[in-house]
Amino acid sequence: MPDPLASSYYRATANVWERRPAFSGDESFDVAVIGGGFTGLSAALACAEKGLKVALFEAHSIGFGASGRNGGQLIPGLRWSMREIDQEFGRERAQAIYDLAYGAVERVKSRIAKHGIQCDLKAGHLEAAFKPDHYRAMQRDAEFLAKEFGWESEIVDPKDMGRHINGGGYHGGIYDRQGGHFHPLNYTLGLARAALDAGVAIFEHSPVLKIAGNQACTANGIATAQSILLAADNWMGDLDRALGGYTVPIMNYNIATAPLPDADSLLPSDAAVADSRFVLNYFRLSADKRLIFGGGEKYVQTPPADIAAFVRKHIVDVFPSLAETPIDYAWGGAVGVTMNRLPHIGRKGNLFFAHGFSGHGALVTTLAGELLAEAVTGTMERFDVFANLPQQPFPGGRLFARPLATLGLLWYALRDRL
Repeated sequence: MPDPLASSYYRATANVWERRPAFSGDESFDVAVIGGGFTGLSAALACAEKGLKVALFEAHSIGFGASGRNGGQLIPGLRWSMREIDQEFGRERAQAIYDLAYGAVERVKSRIAKHGIQCDLKAGHLEAAFKPDHYRAMQRDAEFLAKEFGWESEIVDPKDMGRHINGGGYHGGIYDRQGGHFHPLNYTLGLARAALDAGVAIFEHSPVLKIAGNQACTANGIATAQSILLAADNWMGDLDRALGGYTVPIMNYNIATAPLPDADSLLPSDAAVADSRFVLNYFRLSADKRLIFGGGEKYVQTPPADIAAFVRKHIVDVFPSLAETPIDYAWGGAVGVTMNRLPHIGRKGNLFFAHGFSGHGALVTTLAGELLAEAVTGTMERFDVFANLPQQPFPGGRLFARPLATLGLLWYALRDRL
C-alpha cells in the first residue's frame, strides 16, 4: 500500500522512531490492543501502568491513521455544545459528560508533561463564525458554558477578530485559551515511547485478520488475551462488521505551505482556528511558521488528483494574499463520523471499543483510551458515561450506508452556501 504520509509535513518533521517488529508465534497477554493511534496507545499505556501485560498491534506503522494525519487542533469538548447536551440528557448526565470531555484537556497536557513529549504544543483555539447567526449561537453557548459549568472562554466581537486572525471576513468568534494545537504524529510517537517504557509490546505491520473469542489472529501468529480493545477507527468494520456500521469515512485533506515571512500578521495570537461551516476550514501555524490548512471534504475515498490545488481554493477564500504561496506538503485521510457526531464507545463481552470521534478527537481519544483501561480492570463508572451515549448504525447496511450518508452530508454542505 502506498504510504499516505509520504508527502506529509508531519512525516517530514517526525521525531526519531525505531520501527517495531511484526508479531509472530503464539503468546498470551492480559490485554491485546488493536490500533496504534491516540486511542489505542493511550489505552495500552494506561493498562500497562495498572500492571497488566499488554500487546499492541498496528496494521501499518504507528500513527498511520488519523492520529498521524489530522489538523493538530486541540478543541475542548465534544461536537455538541454543553447547552445541547444539557437539554438532551439533563443536568446530572450533562455534568458527568462535561467532567470527562473538558477534563480531557488536562489528560493530554499531563501526558505530554509526564513523558516529555516534544510535539510543538501551543495554547489557544479560535472558533470563527462564518455567518452572523453562527456568532449569536456561539455567544449563547459560551455564556451557558461559563455560567452553568464554569468553563471560561472569550467572546470575540467582530471588530476585534484582528487580534487573532486577519482574513476570512468572519463575524466574530470564541477564543478558548485552554484549547490549542500540536504536532499530532509526534504526540502519537511520544505515547508509543511511553508505552514501550511501561512494558507494552508494540508490533507494527501486524494486521489482526480475525478475532475469535479471546484470540487476535494475525498472518503469523495468535495472541490470546483476557480482554481485547478495538481502537481501529475507520478499519473497525474489518474486524467487526456490526461496529463498522456505526461510522462512515469522510475524506479530509491538509497542506503545509512554505514558511511564511508574514505568518504572525495572518494569525497574531498563534491560535488554531476552525470556522463554523458544516464543511469547515481549519488552520494554524506550525512551529516553523508554515500555514497548515485543511479545507473541503470528499465523500469518495479516491483522493483528488492534485491535493494541493484542491485545498488551495479554500486557502484563498480566507487568505487571498497566499494565492501564489508555495505549498510544500499535501496529504489526506479519513475521518470516522457517527450518525450524531458523538463518539461510539462500548463493550461486547471481552471486547471493548472506541471510535467515531467525528473530527473532534485530538483530545477526547486520549481520555477514551484511559476509559477503556479502567473498564478492563472493572471500573465502569466513567466508561459508562460515554458508553451510554445514544448511537445508531447508519441506515442502508454495508452496501447503501455510505451513499445515503453522503446525500445527507451534501445537504448540510449546501447550507453553507445559502
